[in-house]
This record gives sequence, C-alpha cells and structure tokens, in this order.
Amino acid sequence: MFKTKCFLHVFCVLLLGFNRLSAQDADTLLHYNLLELEVVTDIPVPEIVSSVPQRIMDKKDFLRLGAFSIADVAKSLVGVDIRDYGGVGGLKTISVRGLGAKHTAVSYDGMMISDTQSGLVDIGRFSLDNISLLSMEIGQGDDIFKTAREFASAGTLSLKSFKPQKTSFHARVGGGSFGLLDAALRQELCFANRWAVSLNANILHSNGGYPFTLVNGETVTRERRVNSDVNSLSYEGNVYGVFCGGDLRLKLYGYNSERGLPGAVNLYNKDNKERLWDDNFFVQAKYELPLYCGITVKSALKYNYQFSEYNEWSSNYANGVQVDKNTQNELYGTLGVLCSPFSAFSIALTGDFSYSVLENNFEQSKAPRRFSSYTVFAAQYNNKVISATASLLGTWVRDEVENVASLPAPYRSLSPSLAFSYKPFFYLPLRLRLSFKQNYRIPTFADLYYLRLGNVNLKPERALQTNFGVTWGGAVAVFDDLTFTVDAYYNKVYDKIVALPTMYVWRMMNFGEADIAGIDVTLSASVDLLKDVSLVADIGYSYMYAVDVTDSSAKNYRHQLPYTPEHSGKLILSFLNPWVNISYTMMAVGERYMLPQNTTRNKMNGYIDHSFTLNHEFNFRKLSLRMQGELLNVSDNNYEVIANYPMPGFSWRLSATILF
Repeated sequence: MFKTKCFLHVFCVLLLGFNRLSAQDADTLLHYNLLELEVVTDIPVPEIVSSVPQRIMDKKDFLRLGAFSIADVAKSLVGVDIRDYGGVGGLKTISVRGLGAKHTAVSYDGMMISDTQSGLVDIGRFSLDNISLLSMEIGQGDDIFKTAREFASAGTLSLKSFKPQKTSFHARVGGGSFGLLDAALRQELCFANRWAVSLNANILHSNGGYPFTLVNGETVTRERRVNSDVNSLSYEGNVYGVFCGGDLRLKLYGYNSERGLPGAVNLYNKDNKERLWDDNFFVQAKYELPLYCGITVKSALKYNYQFSEYNEWSSNYANGVQVDKNTQNELYGTLGVLCSPFSAFSIALTGDFSYSVLENNFEQSKAPRRFSSYTVFAAQYNNKVISATASLLGTWVRDEVENVASLPAPYRSLSPSLAFSYKPFFYLPLRLRLSFKQNYRIPTFADLYYLRLGNVNLKPERALQTNFGVTWGGAVAVFDDLTFTVDAYYNKVYDKIVALPTMYVWRMMNFGEADIAGIDVTLSASVDLLKDVSLVADIGYSYMYAVDVTDSSAKNYRHQLPYTPEHSGKLILSFLNPWVNISYTMMAVGERYMLPQNTTRNKMNGYIDHSFTLNHEFNFRKLSLRMQGELLNVSDNNYEVIANYPMPGFSWRLSATILF
C-alpha cells in the first residue's frame, strides 16, 4: 500500500505540471491540425453490415448506462454471460453462448490480454475512464487485419482507449455504498500535428461489507459480507505519433491490488481468512505502415508480467498459513500484411509468436514454458450487396516442463471460419447473415500442471459455431434510428475440459460433449419527442438450450449445463433532455442449476435487477462539470450469480467529473 500511495502522489504532481505546461502552450497548440482525427457523430448507421453478431458502444452509451466498469457494460449485452462472484473486488469473467470464459478473448488497443496460467481475464479490474470504445463480437468478424491470436477465440471483447484530440485535463471522484471511494485522473497532450500523449490513473477502495440474507432451512438471518475489501491502483500511459510515414502507438499499463477473498457462504460458515495480491504490468508497441499498391504492413511487440500471491490462514497448515506465489512472464510479437488490389477485395497474412513462462514456490515446481505460434490467412470481398469473409488459422503450441515424466505432444490444428452477409432488397436496410467457425482451445498451465489437479494427457477442447441471422438498421416512421437483429445459433463442444473426482482428489479430465442451441433478439430505437428531448430504448432477449450429451446412460444426460439459464433479457430506457437525463435498466435471468444434474436441490432461482441513473452536465466557458447518481438493485433483491456467493442488495453511487 505504501508503494501505491507514493506512486499516486508522484503521478498527481506530474499531472499538475503537464497541465500547467499545456495551459501555457494552449494558444499555440490550437493553431495546428492533427494528422488523424477520430470523429464521433450522432448520425445513425443506415444498416447493419456485420456478418456476425456484434455490438459497439462508446462513451455516450457508458454514461447512459451508468456503468462503473467494463463488467457493468458487458452485462447489458445479449448472448454474453458474466460470472460475478460478488462485490466490487469479486472476480468477473465473460463468456459467449455457453462456451466458457476460456473461449472468449479480451483485446486492449489491438493486443490480446492473456493469462497462460488460468486462461481467465478478470474484466472487473478495467475502469471505463480511459475507454472510448467497446465492441463485443461473437464468431469471426469482418476485420481481417488483426492479430492471429484473435482468430483463435469464439468471441472477442475489444477495448479501445481515448486518443487525444486536443490538450485537456479530466478528473473524476466518486463514492458510494459499502465504503466505496474511487478517483481517476487523465491528462491529454497534443504536440504540433504529429504526436499526442495521454496519462491516466485510477484508484479504488471499498470495504465490501454489504448485507445479505442467509437462508438455512427454516432459519432466515440477516448477515454482512466479511473479508471482501479491495484496494487497487491502475495507471496507463499512451503515446501516439507519426514515424517514417507510419502510425506508431506505444502503451504502458500497470495494475496493483490487494483484496480479501470472502469465499462461499455455506450454512453457518460466513468467515474466510484468504487474501490475494495481484501485480500486472505490460508494455506494447504497434506500428502500421501503408505502402504502395494497396499494401499495408503492421507489426507489434508486447511484454507482459503478472505476479499473484495467495494467503490462507488455517490451523490445517503446519505453519498456520498457506502461501502460493505465481509469476508469469510473456513475450509476444505479431507481423501482418494486408493487400487490397481492388476496392472490394482484400487479403491478409498474419503471424504471431509468443513465449510464456510460469514460476511458483511449490515444491517440485514444474516451471512450464510454452512456445506458441499462430498463422492466419484471411480474405474478404465486400460490396453494397454482399460481404464474404473466410480465414484459415494454423496453431502450433509446444510445452517444456520440468519434473514431468512424459511431456504432452505439440498441439497442432487448422481452424477454418466463414462469414457471409447478403442484402436481398436494394431499397431496404435488411440483411441476412450466415457464419461458421471452428475453435481449438489449448489446455492452460493450471489444467495441465497444477499440483495434483493437473493432467498432462488432456486433449484440447474443440468447439464448432454456426449462426444465421436477420438484421435491420435504419429509420422507420417516428423512429429516427431503429435496429433489429434476430440470430439463431448452434454450437457443438467436444472433449470439454472439466474437473472430476478420482479416488482421492479432483483431477482435470476430458469428459464432456455439449449441444448448445439458442436465439438472440435485440431491438434498439430512438425517437425525438421535442427539441433536445428524446427517448432511447434497448431491448434484448436470449434463449439458450445448452445440454450435456456425453453419456446417454448418465443421470445428467440432456440436462441443462450448470449456471446456464434458458431465458435471460434486458431493458434499458433513457430519457434524454437538457435538464436531467434519466435511465432505467432492468436485467432478468431465469432459473439455473449449480450442478450437472437438474434436480430441485440444485436449482437456483431466477432474479430481476432494477437500477436507475441520473446525470447532468454543466458547462462554464472552457470547463465542464458532469454530475451523476446511480441507484442500484432498487428492489433490494437477494440473489446469487454463483451459488453461495451472495450479490449486493440496494446500493448507491455518486460521481463528479471535471473536464478542462
């Protein structure tokens, strides 16, 4: 915590110094035009042209939702499942259409965020203060010029940070229920017409002691969550420039946190003595150079460091405490070439290589090292009527491990994907889309080598995705912007990796096959009621039939997969006006089961979460002040996303943001 305080003090001094410098040079800087401008307008896109389900949201949408983190935004997306272990500091993972979190990639400014140890990314740790754009893509989208690693996932959550357009300073402070304190600073600097710099820091504290209702048979008591506090600091620096005719982007990111792990609430066991420390740091550089004859070259390099320390105090241990320390180091590079010989046709070839190492303090540590290579060839044809995209991904992965009698053989695979969009009527913004993708998930270090749980004989998990959809996007009658999508899908999972009990301990095994079918429906509409007064509505519904088909003689054959509701939906209504903007959000989730057998004892009740957001922006010459208030779970519904991990009931948040 001492390091965190020192860093924050130094960072504040630097920000003040930069702001004073930018204030002195403001008149000079404003006489220049930036070489590249990112213009955001309120003009609706006339039609949806994406050949796979995709949702793009910007800062305006974040503010309308009253979102606090990336996880809050992702919860509003259809076809997306967020596993939330409760509270501000609880782990939050994202998955799409029942395929599991390890099939979903998270990309930040075009580079993958990875965790070779567990394969999971905690999206709850990312603040929205420096995010300008968020997109969620299910399947293989229309962008063929991206890293090869992104082609290896069933879905991709992409985050894009703000690129400075002018010299400015942002400051936000907020607070709320359960001891929540949150502050963020961002300084943006523009130098002439070639370079721009942004610096961002965010600090968060919460005691996490929210009340909940504990039901034990006929006994119902009101309890309070303990050991769920969190302290975190994240910082980020970005440099944007033009170098030798190409676009250069540099990013440095750091995250440090200490949190309590409240654990599951079982019967009368409400206490837990576990803590977790996380340190993450990465630096990445990207360079994109347009050449002649429609050829563009893009390269990137990234170094990632992760450290975690887990402590559990218990009399079961000889020293009274169990200490687990894990350190990951990864070096990752990518090189790609895009060629567009004709305006409607493009091809791309991209190769990625990474080297990952995991070290820990376990006796007889296996210290695995992984060499990974991904190569993808992709092609796209696109005109006003037809859009077609195809790709072929080659995967090669080899591990080197100590203290293991037999190493797993290198993993090899060829994974194709196809996506097609067709406009049947020239004068209507109606489109049909069809896509197919094959996925190949390599077992993680934890799956293969973690103490007695790991299994070096695991096969990779394979999944097939198919999607057929109908989309509409444009103005209709009184609606200035109306978008409507219906997507039916079918996924098949083979060699599903699960933890199963053996004679004495649990062990990772290839056990399952699953059939997953469903329908996703979305509707977004806006209508102008008066001048500067409008009503915006977002509606989404998802039906998912996800069943285990491993063994026809098993008791759970064709039972719904754990934590997979058949029905879920959302409703977001926003009343935008010059006085106070008001938004109402409803999230509904149907019944689920916590274990593979769909019995009454394993059933988890459905729930509905209602929230309200109010905000207004005050403008004073060159300064603007935005005030926002949020009322969350206003019905004080007592529910769980994960069994025995109660979620907070009614809570509130207030924040103020200054921009000048």
